[in-house]
Amino acid sequence: MQNQLDSRLKLTGLRNLGKMLRLVGNLAQSRTLLQQSLAIAENLRDETPQSASDISGILLSLGNTTRAQGETDTALAFYQQAATTAPSLTAKTQVQLVQLSLLVEAERQADAQRLLPEIQSQLAKLPPGRLAAYARINLAQSSIKMSSKGTGKALSPNLLNTSAQELATAVHQVRTIGDARAESYALGTLGSLYETTHQWDNAKTLTQQALSLAQSIDAADIAYQWQWQLGRIFCQGTQQPCASTGNLQNATSAYADAIKMLQSLRSDLAAVNQDVQFSFRESVEPVYRQFVELLLQSQGNAPSQENLKQAREAIEALQLAELDNFFREACVNARPVEIDQIDPHAAVIYPIILPNQFAVIVSLPNQPLRYHKTLLSQAEVERILSQMRQSLRPTAFIEDWLPITQQVYDLLLRPVETELAASGIKTLVFVLDGLLRNLPMAALHDGQRYLIEKYSVVLTPGLQLLQPQSLEPQRMQGLLAGLSQARENFSALPNVALEINQIDAEIPAQVLLDQLFTNQAFQNQVNSTPSPIVHLATHGQFSSNADNTFILTWDGRLNVKQLDQLLRSREGKLNPIELLVLSACQTARGDKRAALGMAGVAVRSGARSTLASLWSVSDRSTAFLMIEFYRELGKPEITKAEALRRAQVALLHQEDYTSPYYWAPFVLLGNWL
Repeated sequence: MQNQLDSRLKLTGLRNLGKMLRLVGNLAQSRTLLQQSLAIAENLRDETPQSASDISGILLSLGNTTRAQGETDTALAFYQQAATTAPSLTAKTQVQLVQLSLLVEAERQADAQRLLPEIQSQLAKLPPGRLAAYARINLAQSSIKMSSKGTGKALSPNLLNTSAQELATAVHQVRTIGDARAESYALGTLGSLYETTHQWDNAKTLTQQALSLAQSIDAADIAYQWQWQLGRIFCQGTQQPCASTGNLQNATSAYADAIKMLQSLRSDLAAVNQDVQFSFRESVEPVYRQFVELLLQSQGNAPSQENLKQAREAIEALQLAELDNFFREACVNARPVEIDQIDPHAAVIYPIILPNQFAVIVSLPNQPLRYHKTLLSQAEVERILSQMRQSLRPTAFIEDWLPITQQVYDLLLRPVETELAASGIKTLVFVLDGLLRNLPMAALHDGQRYLIEKYSVVLTPGLQLLQPQSLEPQRMQGLLAGLSQARENFSALPNVALEINQIDAEIPAQVLLDQLFTNQAFQNQVNSTPSPIVHLATHGQFSSNADNTFILTWDGRLNVKQLDQLLRSREGKLNPIELLVLSACQTARGDKRAALGMAGVAVRSGARSTLASLWSVSDRSTAFLMIEFYRELGKPEITKAEALRRAQVALLHQEDYTSPYYWAPFVLLGNWL
């Protein structure tokens, strides 16, 4: 396409490709192609009658891409230009509705209030039909969000009546043309409006009608939203807590149906229909969290075993959904695995951060599930977790980190420490939630010892992802690659050469150091060497955005999707990678969900286990820890988790490295055997 002369065909091709790249999460390239498309459209402005329409459409797409990149002001500027150049009233209204949705999302109430009357007056002039109906639905959805966003105020009676009238008009219009999908949206949104104003009977009736319509046309992406809405209505539509009424069963059942529907939709969630802007944080994650909260509600007694099992499954399913959303595709083939069959000495810990409580489910081999909770608000839990993260800095004193690591231990493990000891547990497998993912569990302290001094510690996004085989000592050979010199504004890592040379002395290995560690050389080695261990000692970053999750090579960056393709390219030809070690990479600063990137690399690399660090410790201590890890791993009957534990404990007992800053950030993800 780049070789073609500028033409309308070329600008349309670039524009459509730019839109597709946004859908699959390749935002930087999407923006580049859309800007090329815009430049061509502006050059052809006087030659083609459709140029105004083209320019407005491309500006709208640029707004959507920059919005996805988190650049709110830039996106709003593009939307404003798109509205100004729109060739028709319908096109202008559609752009302004997207603009309004972003203003509401960004909590810019005053700007949203200014735009609202203009859109309302334009709606009255639109010719009846599908586009006008969707415009009315979108406006009502933004109005509902506006009422509940930030201010906590109810909808003003005037806005409420206007929204209800607009939706009634939309229902009438789409019934006339026989569009069941649009009718379901309109009825369900009207149900949502009544939910906001606590008119529970009307809300329930309309939501049930919307659900029935969505199911009749197999529209799962709409049906789950109405099942979720129904669950909320059953739960809130009473003055008492949900648990003390017969509504609890109805609510639980509606939520369970919504989640089943989401599971069936997994492969489509990334590119789900664009009539309604799809946002994972708003439209998927809360369904799982509210369902878990509901399952853990109970009168007096602890939740039933059945409810605990369902809650555990829902949390694992949420972790998979988050990974799918991270990659913009269904990337994980999950298979249910029973921990008892993998390791009779491992316990699985599921901490769950809920709005008003911190809940923990514990699975011990061949025993009923255990559950404990602490009544703390989500904000308070997140404050404690952030404080622990800040206390683990290189300049901190023991009195900075000890009290807070003990406080987090008390929340997570104190109530079950006796059972863990009595069950002969050696390994703790954590399925972490939210901000906990950015914390090293190894550093938790029981008042006497650090957790790592008692147990091997492992992280997994879910047991369903495990491939339970252990690494045989006779197969200890590796591909070692690293950068010790400064590249691309990243500082030099002088201890990398020491680390790689000493590991090379421990295990048979191929080595790519500095100039030899190019993308192509690495690819050639991965494809031709049957090494079950790949060890990368180089700068890298884990982020909540796949585009910003990468490792550095001599001649550039390998982002997570390229790394995934490269490591998987040997599948079927050579042995799978048993262990992927990323020794100088780190989670992105200030990114609360950065550990998603680490889990993403772990899952997508095809490696059975991944050893990575939450922050980069560019010190001799990392080299020492890694060398010690391989030394222990070479011993008979030593699991990867136990080898890492021993290496961390060895470092912790060295005078210069007693601070958790040096030994705690190294985490093992996936298979610990």
